[in-house]
Amino acid sequence: MIVTQQLPILYQSAELVAINKPHGLLVHRSPIASDASEFAVQLLRDQLGQRVYPVHRLDRKTGGVLLFALTESMNAAMQQQFADGQVAKTYLAIVRGYTPDEQVIDYPLRREDGVLQEAVTRVNTLQRTEIPLAFGKHSTSRYSLVELTPTTGRMHQLRKHMAHVLHPIIGDRPHGCNKQNKLFKDQFSMTTMLLHASRLQFRPPDTSEIIMVEAPLQAEFTRMVALLFGA
Repeated sequence: MIVTQQLPILYQSAELVAINKPHGLLVHRSPIASDASEFAVQLLRDQLGQRVYPVHRLDRKTGGVLLFALTESMNAAMQQQFADGQVAKTYLAIVRGYTPDEQVIDYPLRREDGVLQEAVTRVNTLQRTEIPLAFGKHSTSRYSLVELTPTTGRMHQLRKHMAHVLHPIIGDRPHGCNKQNKLFKDQFSMTTMLLHASRLQFRPPDTSEIIMVEAPLQAEFTRMVALLFGA
C-alpha cells in the first residue's frame, strides 16, 4: 500500500504519540514482507522529524491505535507495562456466524518455538446480521460485529481464538475462512481484514493520569458495517 497522506495522530505528549494505523501498513521492516516499501516507523519519524519507538505491534492487516514512544526510557517503561498486562486493549471485528452475547475464550496458543502459552480473550457481541447472500448449502449468510478484549498478548491471538471457536474474522489469512474471504472479495470487492484496534488505555509512568486513546473506524471497515448491519 502507499500512504499518500500523513498518519492520523490520535494522541501526543512530550514522550508518547499514538496513531490510527491504516490497514495494510507494516509497523516496521520485515524479511517476510519484502513487497512493502512503507512502514509506520519511518513514516511517523519523517512526519514528526524525530526518532520514534514502536511500543507494541499490530499485524500488517490490522488497523487502529498504535502507540510510539519518543524517548528510549519511555519506550522501555511502556513496553514493560504491555508485558505486565497493565495496558487495556480493545478491538472490533466482523466475524462469520452468530456469536454468543458474551464469551471467554481460554485457549493456550503455541509459539513458533513450540512453547505453549496461556491466552485469554473476552468476546462481547455488539450486533448480528443475516443477509440474503447464499453461501454453500445456506441461502443466507450470518455475521456478527464483536468487541474483543485480550487479557494476554500472544501473536495473532484474536485471529487464532476466533478461528478456534468457529467464528473466524472476515478477511483473515491464514487463520480465517478462505471461502468467506473469496465471497467478500467477489461480492463486495473487499480484501481488508476486518479487525480494528479501537481503544488503548494506559497510565504513563510517573503520573496518576489514565490515558484512553480511541481510533475511529477506517473507510473499508465503515463501509462493511454499513453494508452488513445497516449502520
